[in-house]
Amino acid sequence: MKRLLTLTALAAVALLTGCANGPIARTTYNVVAYKPHNPNDVRIKVSLSNRAVYVMEGNTPLLVTACAIGKPDHPTPTGNFRISGKIPNKRSGEYGFSVNGDNIQPAKAEEAHGHYVGFPMAWWSEFAPGYGFHEGAVWPTPRTHGCIRLHHNVAPKFYVLAKPGTPVNIAQSQPEDQTIGKNMKRPLDYADPDPLPGLLISDRIFSKPTEPLLVDRP
Repeated sequence: MKRLLTLTALAAVALLTGCANGPIARTTYNVVAYKPHNPNDVRIKVSLSNRAVYVMEGNTPLLVTACAIGKPDHPTPTGNFRISGKIPNKRSGEYGFSVNGDNIQPAKAEEAHGHYVGFPMAWWSEFAPGYGFHEGAVWPTPRTHGCIRLHHNVAPKFYVLAKPGTPVNIAQSQPEDQTIGKNMKRPLDYADPDPLPGLLISDRIFSKPTEPLLVDRP
C-alpha cells in the first residue's frame, strides 16, 4: 500500500482493538497439545486469576496455556458454557479499519466512513454470544473486551480440540492452578507491534499451520 498508518494511528489501533487485538509476532512460545482418546470427554477450564486455559480429558491435561482475559470494565463472563460456533478466519464486527483505496484508518464499525474491514480474530471458538477464544496478544494484565485470547502458536491447537458442544467452565480459579498451572510458561511477545494495516485487512493474515497440531499422548 502506498499510504500506511502513521505512528499516531498505530497507537490508536492498539487502543481500539481491545478484544480484537490482532495477530502477534511469530515467536518461539509454544506448548504441546495431545490427541484425546475420546473427543466427547474433552472439557475446557479457564482460570481468570491465573490467566490460564486447561483443556482436559478426565484428569489428563491435553493442553495447558496462558491466555489474556477481559478488562474490569469488560470482564470475561464466568459460569458454565459450551462451544457453540467456530470460524477459523473470523474478523471483528466492532473494531477494525475504514478503507478508502490506499487510505486505511482504524475505526469502529459504526464510525467507518469507507469500506469497513474487521480486525482479524483467527481460530474463533465461541462460548457465549459475542464471546470466544481466539488468536491474539496474551498480555499479563486484563486486556480484552471479554474474549479469551490465545497465542498465535497455540490458538489452532485449541481450535481442533474445542468441538461444538465441548463444555467450558470459566471461574476465578481452578484446582489445576496449584498443579499443572503453577509454573506455566507464558509468552513475552505481547507488546510486539501488529503487522502493517495493509496485511491486517488482507486474507493473507490468516495463516495455516504447516505441522501436525496434536501429538499422541505418551
